[in-house]
Amino acid sequence: MAYVVIESCIRCKYTDCVDVCPVDCFYEGPNMLAIHPHECIDCGLCEPECPVDAIMHEDEVPQDQLEFIEINEAMSERWPNIYQIKAAPNDADQWKDVKAKRHLLEK
Repeated sequence: MAYVVIESCIRCKYTDCVDVCPVDCFYEGPNMLAIHPHECIDCGLCEPECPVDAIMHEDEVPQDQLEFIEINEAMSERWPNIYQIKAAPNDADQWKDVKAKRHLLEK
């Protein structure tokens, strides 16, 4: 099992989670992060670090977010690895409370 980045991350892309990951299993897309499910060691250190609650255990992903399990796996194979914290996008705070952002995902 692994942790999953869900829709809340889109257009926010805070990287606090990256800084605590002991195995560098995060990957950076144009406007969100993904966790590689085969690299994640299920430690859970990243989950409390996310300021928008965009990370959860695969077993706890809500029904309306299940497609993000597949998105994380697919995008972590395409996007570059990120292992150091970066500044969030300039408009991240404007997007952190927006719920319906799936249509904004850039692959």
